Amino acid sequence: MHKRTAMLVSGFTIAVTGLSLIRSRSAWVRVADFPRLQIALLGTAALAHAAWRWRAVRRARHDVGEHAVDRPRSARSSSGAERAERIVTTSLVAAVVYQWLRIWRYTPLAPVEVESSRNGSTRGSLRILESNVRLSNRDADALIALVHEHSPDVVLCAETDDWWCERLEVLADAYPHTVAVPLDNTYGLVLRSRLPLADASVDFLTDSEVPSIQAKVRLRDGTWVWLNCVHPKPPAPGKEDDSLQRDSELMLVAKRVRDASLPAIVFGDLNDVAWSRTTRLFQKISGLLDPRKGRGFFSTFHAKVPGFRFPLDHFFHTPDFRLVNLMRLSPIGSDHFPMFIELSHEPDGAVAQPPVDDDTEDWEDARETLEQAGA
Repeated sequence: MHKRTAMLVSGFTIAVTGLSLIRSRSAWVRVADFPRLQIALLGTAALAHAAWRWRAVRRARHDVGEHAVDRPRSARSSSGAERAERIVTTSLVAAVVYQWLRIWRYTPLAPVEVESSRNGSTRGSLRILESNVRLSNRDADALIALVHEHSPDVVLCAETDDWWCERLEVLADAYPHTVAVPLDNTYGLVLRSRLPLADASVDFLTDSEVPSIQAKVRLRDGTWVWLNCVHPKPPAPGKEDDSLQRDSELMLVAKRVRDASLPAIVFGDLNDVAWSRTTRLFQKISGLLDPRKGRGFFSTFHAKVPGFRFPLDHFFHTPDFRLVNLMRLSPIGSDHFPMFIELSHEPDGAVAQPPVDDDTEDWEDARETLEQAGA
């Protein structure tokens, strides 16, 4: 890495890290939450270059020998540049450490938040395939092939219009229970299930153009599970309180599942990364667990841009589930990869894997978000 390039990378890493510390709903600020992995890797590379360079400089000084009394003016003036480099390097170290601390829970180095299943029976399991199909994508066959291959119990598709609803009708025999909200604004949803559904409803929590779906699904052992399917709007640059709609919708869902009397699962394209402040607050308020922690990033967007991907598609569930399987599936022509999860309902898990406790500040933040949204 060239010295000038290394300095530019260092400055960029420090600036984006500082931007992410600002408490603002502006999309230009909140976007700094997304590329933490990429920023951490760039910053680490810049640090490696800085370490190599300082070692080379020290070796050169040792070989040549420096005598402060005889140093020419140009050499003395270079000490100012060296001090500036030290300041940048120190700031870079702090930025890189901060970035890794924010994302390390989603690496295999961290302990898992959700234990692996201890139940050999499938009667209490639930298999879910979730996919943002992309409204303009017209390769329905690729998605349907994945459904046949992985045989989920429940299929959730986002960004579905009438065309997609018609194509998904080929699943009707195997998945007769359905809730469909076709829209041409990229916020349509389709929920299909081979297991019985009850009390299904469509809500428009914070925006008349953005639906969410609630339904109860009955597992093979007779257990009812409350499904909450969401796809809130992403932060929109140039608007006041750019991320308010997304944040408030997630807080409303968090509040309503917190005291659920049934096992509950929240899933969908949340248009937010797993390690953002909003998603972490959602987890603390809802009391739900994230099965990715300790297992991997499972980045789903952008499917067509390797190296620049973020985990936007999520599964959260109550502690009375353990994990059987979690996978990112092969591409289907969308800008999102589909996700697949198999959970096992094991009530003793609620004791073995309790959720993170919230605190007064969490509830104040949630209330402030909802008040600003008028919800």
